[in-house]
Amino acid sequence: MSARWHGLLEPQLAQRPDAPALRDTSGAAWRWVDLDAAVTEMADLLAASGVQQGDRVLIIAENCAAVVAAFYACSRLGAAAVPVNARQTAAEVDRVIAHARPAAILATDHVSQNAADHAERLGAAPVSGRFGTLAFRAARGDPEGAGDVAAILYTTGTTGTPKGVMLTHDNVRTGGRLSAELRGMRPEDLVYGVLPISHVFGLASVVTAATHAGAPVQLEARFSAAALYEALRAGVTLFSGVPQMHALLMQYTRERGYDTVPSDSLRYVSSGAAPLDPAWKRKAEAFYGVPLQNGYGMTETTAGVSATRNALGDPDTSVGPALPGLEVRIDEAVQGGGGGIGEILTRGPHVMKGYFRDPEATRAVLDAQGWMHTGDIGRLDEAGRLHVLGRSKELIIHGGFNVFPPEVEAALNDHPEVIQSAVIGRRQAGDEDVLAFCQVAPGSAVTPEALRAFAAERLAGYKLPARIVLADALPAAPTGKILKHRLLETFAAQLG
Repeated sequence: MSARWHGLLEPQLAQRPDAPALRDTSGAAWRWVDLDAAVTEMADLLAASGVQQGDRVLIIAENCAAVVAAFYACSRLGAAAVPVNARQTAAEVDRVIAHARPAAILATDHVSQNAADHAERLGAAPVSGRFGTLAFRAARGDPEGAGDVAAILYTTGTTGTPKGVMLTHDNVRTGGRLSAELRGMRPEDLVYGVLPISHVFGLASVVTAATHAGAPVQLEARFSAAALYEALRAGVTLFSGVPQMHALLMQYTRERGYDTVPSDSLRYVSSGAAPLDPAWKRKAEAFYGVPLQNGYGMTETTAGVSATRNALGDPDTSVGPALPGLEVRIDEAVQGGGGGIGEILTRGPHVMKGYFRDPEATRAVLDAQGWMHTGDIGRLDEAGRLHVLGRSKELIIHGGFNVFPPEVEAALNDHPEVIQSAVIGRRQAGDEDVLAFCQVAPGSAVTPEALRAFAAERLAGYKLPARIVLADALPAAPTGKILKHRLLETFAAQLG
């Protein structure tokens, strides 16, 4: 079996060629043999345009079967897939193009108006094959490396040149295998794929994991509570999401007159990108009827570092122990360290090769012993479970005390009218104020004062927000991750 990413297809083609592999919102319903045929035609198209080993292929995309075919086609050629979410702006996409210098550009214009707009702007023309119809343009690439990089994922940045995380074939396959084993994925499952596969969680922990296990994936181009509701009724067995997805599904279900999820098949649910408050976890588990699992990872670690395997009702709100074969330790020699608290370091086959064309940034996070310095603050408990307290750069020092934003966010999220929240610090006269931004349910009558009083029952006084801003929505990346660096600008009028 090929050691590259696409080698995961080989056992599925040998064991279940006519079993379902992928379906999407464009109407694609592929068996494994169909996926293989699509990969072959996509690889032929790219090779005919001059794509070769060491090149990059930019894929401007929202979730669909054709993107998966493009990933594996790049792998066959030894080229690196560079997926970019189609909802990014022209300026953001152009920065990636300028840095990655791709040899070809693909856009999923058949499922995304945003992708179609980018395709038109960049001069990509329609092409058709077993993979469907896409927009395509050959570009001027410059081959680099020996083809060991499977994907380059550009991390969310505020300004300047973005950072391209180089994930090797071994990285991606390791991430997929660990995720499949963690979830107990099997061919009989139906995996719900709404997390963007242009980002590492959807790419590694959903699509690659499902290919490893031979499980079919239902791909959704964009999140919709109504679509998720119907999918759960129709047989989805595994669903991984972010807190906002869970909150919106619960709200949608309540509006239909139900208190629990309408599914007899669902067996695995996880929530990422935010800490679990015990009360919210209990509420979610009562709604789903299965344990709500949690985990920790980042783009540079091919998604997973640690994860829980808890039973229903387990009060544990950690992100679990390190996944098998991976190492985690705490470096207390950082701001806010001591007492077992420090920066989270991790080492193993999940850690990226480095940042594309940026050796200085690579050296800043990867040390000579192979440890990845995550920039996150955490602690390990007596059972070896990791507790993430926040980003080292987001640590708020108020009145001489350390305030970790996730703890404040968890307290606010426990309020029934709060969908999600984000907490940041703002320097004021030699100190830092704690600011909270809360997305509340439509039609909510809750006030900032009421929320502050609610939080006061759960937090020490120095952790309480000086200001709470209520909103219908918070600025977010396509993954659902809140963009904290945009909060002050977005709500400048409310803050005064």
